[in-house]
Amino acid sequence: MEAKYSTGSLFQEKLRMEDYGPRFYAYYYKQWDNYQMSYHDHDSTEIMYIISGMCRVDVLMPDGSSEQAVLKKGQFILLDAGVPHRLLVKDGVPCRMLNVEFGVASSEPGQPSIRQLALEEEEVHAFLTQASPYLVLPDPEEVYHIMKSLVLELDQRGLMEQGRPSAPMRVIPSEERSHHREARDLKSPEQGTLVRTLFIQLLVRVARLRGEMNRSALDQTELYVKRTIEFMHHNMDRNIQMKDIAAAVNLHPGYLHRIFRQHTQRTPTDYLTMLRMEKAKMLLQQTNIPISEISDYVGVGSRQYFHMLFKKYTGRTPVEFRSAMERHVSHYPLE
Repeated sequence: MEAKYSTGSLFQEKLRMEDYGPRFYAYYYKQWDNYQMSYHDHDSTEIMYIISGMCRVDVLMPDGSSEQAVLKKGQFILLDAGVPHRLLVKDGVPCRMLNVEFGVASSEPGQPSIRQLALEEEEVHAFLTQASPYLVLPDPEEVYHIMKSLVLELDQRGLMEQGRPSAPMRVIPSEERSHHREARDLKSPEQGTLVRTLFIQLLVRVARLRGEMNRSALDQTELYVKRTIEFMHHNMDRNIQMKDIAAAVNLHPGYLHRIFRQHTQRTPTDYLTMLRMEKAKMLLQQTNIPISEISDYVGVGSRQYFHMLFKKYTGRTPVEFRSAMERHVSHYPLE
């Protein structure tokens, strides 16, 4: 049965519905220095792993904007198929990387498939359903070891297909790692059980790293939101603005606005207004503080603006609210 090839993206729905496996098109070890690549894309998924040094990858996003990913030793970037990108390496700061490019092809009966893996591994299923133009992930070397073994196996198969004797499988000695090794346009339609097995290991590890990153990011954003709310509670009597709140938690105002809304379904400004109006309700109901002074207690300098906010929030003016409430008055001593 002839293999049926598909687009190289890991995020296409058919990979979760039908049986597909990997099809590797290229790999290389290479050291770059003072290099600027033109924007390009290809119909395959690409993983660039930084072995040493540092580089930058610019990515053109679907909305037309551009994002920059600075990569250091022990990090890798996964680029989705069809995503325009380019590599930049500064003069005097060389970058050595291991790169693989792959797509997918239909699996033969009995061969492990991405669909089967997603059914067994929850994090793989989650990874395949969360499409992203690119991902930058740290690696405690598991991904690097798998990629090295994968490239070695592709090397072995390439030698055998060329009719040359296969060298024994081995770890590449350190003195050979500086050599440029490259294979592009790999032709073999059948790349072997070990290649498929190593790909499964690679996909599982990448999916788990992304899951760990998502959980860590969620924990961190929850902490920022909690600190933001605490700051609001402690400072609502002051005339604080969004820039003051963001500075207190060391975040950019735009980023804080986004994560705060994701977690509370309110903007920071709306949330602060809610806190102020709830405190104003409590003061109107439970104290005899003059209405004209309530605005100062809740950090709204303008009395006219306070009246407008209060009526918008409660449907009543402060006078109407106090008159309607049965209140337990705490009488403050006269000075």
